[in-house]
Amino acid sequence: MTNPLDYLPSAKEVGTYDPQALANNFSDLHPPLTDRQAIIESQRCLYCYDAPCVEACPSDIDIPSFIRQISDSNINGAAETILEANILGGSCARVCPTEILCERSCVRNHDAECQPVLIGLLQRHATDNMQFEQHPFTRAASTGQHIAVVGAGPAGLSCAHRLAMFGHQVTIFEAEQKPGGLNEYGIARYKMTDDFAHKEVAFLLEIGGIDIQYGQRLGSNLALSTLRQQYDSVFIGLGLGASRALGLTGEEAPGLMPAVEYIKTLRQATDLGSLPVSKRCIVIGAGNTAIDMATQMSRLGATEVTLVYRRGLEAMSATDHEQEIAKANGVRIVTWAQPDEIMLDTQGRVAGMRFAKTVEKAGRLMPTGEAFELAAEAIFKAIGQGFDDTSLSDTTAAELDRDGERIHVDEMFRTSLPNVYAGGDCVQAGQDLTVQAVQHGKQAAHAIHQALAAKQEAA
Repeated sequence: MTNPLDYLPSAKEVGTYDPQALANNFSDLHPPLTDRQAIIESQRCLYCYDAPCVEACPSDIDIPSFIRQISDSNINGAAETILEANILGGSCARVCPTEILCERSCVRNHDAECQPVLIGLLQRHATDNMQFEQHPFTRAASTGQHIAVVGAGPAGLSCAHRLAMFGHQVTIFEAEQKPGGLNEYGIARYKMTDDFAHKEVAFLLEIGGIDIQYGQRLGSNLALSTLRQQYDSVFIGLGLGASRALGLTGEEAPGLMPAVEYIKTLRQATDLGSLPVSKRCIVIGAGNTAIDMATQMSRLGATEVTLVYRRGLEAMSATDHEQEIAKANGVRIVTWAQPDEIMLDTQGRVAGMRFAKTVEKAGRLMPTGEAFELAAEAIFKAIGQGFDDTSLSDTTAAELDRDGERIHVDEMFRTSLPNVYAGGDCVQAGQDLTVQAVQHGKQAAHAIHQALAAKQEAA
């Protein structure tokens, strides 16, 4: 696919190009703890019996236990405690919004220190420094059952690993040429460095019994009907692949593209200096993807980066922590403004955007009648993604019950089709978070295993 920004100058041509400074801009956002820092931080934990941090963790990690193990210098033990609950604990330690989950619930917030235990960094310390002679989890005896998993993202990988632990054979069908899903293609580069997503998947696959077939896209060269015929069960772990539209004339103009597409390109780039960069750009949205896009564009060398949202700061889905990251990188956040018109130059390229000022009345967003314009050579849409219906275009897949655009599942992650399960972003349950997707995959694996075991017993 042609990049809509290819006509723009590269990062090497914008401002004063310094390859080392550019590389530093995409180094670790939060440097890891040293051994001494980890010990000191772990000893701040009160090791609560009914720990509120565990209640707040979507993947049920026994947080006090792994922190105590770090305090005792038992790094492998801490890592195993984490990975038993969340096999992608390393990536979740980097990208999980701990500030609104476990760390917000930490009882240390209620004492005079007013500083929670740094649970995310401690989790990263354990998973980064573990040294196992072999994979810490072993496969049970072979069940003779073979399960198909669609999607090698967090949900699919988590499901596959747990099924392999139970002794099942698993084949993952992945549309891209690399596994990892959002961790590989959709996370800000400075949050997931040193090819960590690839290394984590390689570790996960060490359990054995998992095969990945690439370039296999459901609804294109892969049909759910075929999978149901050839496998004992199917788990669908698709992400949200369709970028939402602004609904404005000129949306296909050069210079306007979905933020996720640019982030994907940035994540896979071997030479950051070759990436197209606009000196002035606009990012439309209010979530973490919008923050990631705006911050990375600023770090690539853009001189004016404006993030625009139609409501107020308090309504933004991006956390306060994420908003501060953007502001610290020179991103200007403009609120109460809704896209009204895409401005084009004489060559039909993006020249800026006209915004209508908004106000909320009785819970409804209303235009005030005022408007303003922002000049820009590039506009990035980060207004959310929808479920790509083409994935479920074959006759069998079309029979799946839906909750709106997403797949309907029950509390056991069963879909309306026998032996077909789903989890992650393609279902409505929970939040669109990596850690939530991991939990879905794990829970679905337990449900699949129980159903297959019951069927074998009955036979």
